[in-house]
Amino acid sequence: MKKPCPGSTARWLSLASFLFPTISQAAHPLITEDTGTQGKGRFQLELTAEHGYRDEDHAAEHERQFAATFSWGVRDNLDVIFSLPYQRVSPQAGGGIETHSGISDVGADAKWRFFEHDRLSMALKPGVTFPTGDEAMGLGSGKSAYSVYLVTSIEAEPWAFHLHLGYLRHRNAVDEREDIWHTSLGGWREVGRKLKIVGDIGANTNTDKTSDNETAFLILGVIYSLNPDFDLDAGIKRGLTNAETDYTLLGGVTLRF
Repeated sequence: MKKPCPGSTARWLSLASFLFPTISQAAHPLITEDTGTQGKGRFQLELTAEHGYRDEDHAAEHERQFAATFSWGVRDNLDVIFSLPYQRVSPQAGGGIETHSGISDVGADAKWRFFEHDRLSMALKPGVTFPTGDEAMGLGSGKSAYSVYLVTSIEAEPWAFHLHLGYLRHRNAVDEREDIWHTSLGGWREVGRKLKIVGDIGANTNTDKTSDNETAFLILGVIYSLNPDFDLDAGIKRGLTNAETDYTLLGGVTLRF
């Protein structure tokens, strides 16, 4: 089995550790954000797990990501969001498995819904990640990074559609591209009162300076609400380009209080 290039592996792991805390605060398993907020004095705790598989140069790489995301409704239309991600990565090379694990770059965001009219709403979501992950192990970027997203939602029950456009200033100490653009379109269809069938498609600029191949993805999944304050979700993410992880299994629990 061919040993993967350490630089290539590090770039992929760094991309995952950077993007994961930044854009995973939508209704899991979606990546595309919606304009919904918790409401003043309300809180949400989201616990998620993801298991990704990638075959790079005939060498298997497995990555497990876990995250706790806490949202606080400061006002009816304003949330403050904190994310704590953890990664466990196992690139397999030369018949052996080398595992790296630890806290990735933690994130803090705000989501402000500034426009509402009938079924249409819009929000801004600025954020920052802090260099708490070990960049030498591919678990972080080594520097603080900044992002801002424009989110547009159209809701016409039982359908809802969300457009997510963003820019990430990927400051880093691992020689990666710093100007990263994100675009995605997601949504769901309600089936009864408790079940949503969800879908998501999008792309990000590749952080690898030597490649113009974007990291494009497709997600299909479900969200099941046991009650209005307790959701379970599951899905699968398929990479649409070589730069994206081949397959990722997604699962999560969301509590509101």
